[in-house]
Amino acid sequence: MTGAADAVLVAAAGVLAGVVGTAGGITSLISYPALLAVGVPALTANVANIVALVTCGPGAALASRPELAGQAGWVRRWSLAAAAGGTAGAVLLLLTPAGSFSRIVPYLVALGSVALLVQPRLSALRDGRGRFNTAMLLSGLLVISAYSGYFGAGSGVLTLALLLFTVDSQLARANALKNVIVGIATAISALVLILAGPVDWTVVLPLAAGLFTGSLIGPRVARRVPAGILRWLVALVGLGLAAWLWANPA
Repeated sequence: MTGAADAVLVAAAGVLAGVVGTAGGITSLISYPALLAVGVPALTANVANIVALVTCGPGAALASRPELAGQAGWVRRWSLAAAAGGTAGAVLLLLTPAGSFSRIVPYLVALGSVALLVQPRLSALRDGRGRFNTAMLLSGLLVISAYSGYFGAGSGVLTLALLLFTVDSQLARANALKNVIVGIATAISALVLILAGPVDWTVVLPLAAGLFTGSLIGPRVARRVPAGILRWLVALVGLGLAAWLWANPA
């Protein structure tokens, strides 16, 4: 970043990203492009984004206390799978050369956008008949949490679809559980990245402040606002961004 104006832009994008992500959308489809827009290189931006996203977890948990009531045992039981996946994703990211990462990113952004669009169809497969499937939940959490630790755009939507299908068909409750599980995967992957290499804190701090503020608002939005329009808007922006990144690699 070059100055205070860039920091304000990143913080504002963080607020919007925090609202969208914790309400059931895709946080990184807003926060990550904002970092690219102020001139942060792709790999550095991804690391900074993952570290800053840690602040969404506590904010979302605080705002989701009604939905999380009585769920502490479930969270403890499945947090290890999320942590293991997040660790694997962070290690894979550290092993990926910067040039290779910039070529992979457009496809990851496109994947996240498509996941946002198809999430209602995946959730509808449950149609009230799905039953808790331990193997499906465990394998799904490991894979999605690994993706979250590596890049993460769309991991929240994929986790939400998984939980709606296997655990709870009530959207607000499943969304609250999703926020906690993704928060755990993000926190452990961020810790690995902080310990293993340099983090651009001048980028992380304003983004983190914005994300925390937005995460306090998002769960309240999820209780009241239909997600259809927001889902399509964010997904179309994401697909446009993926096309632009593919045509203009960093």
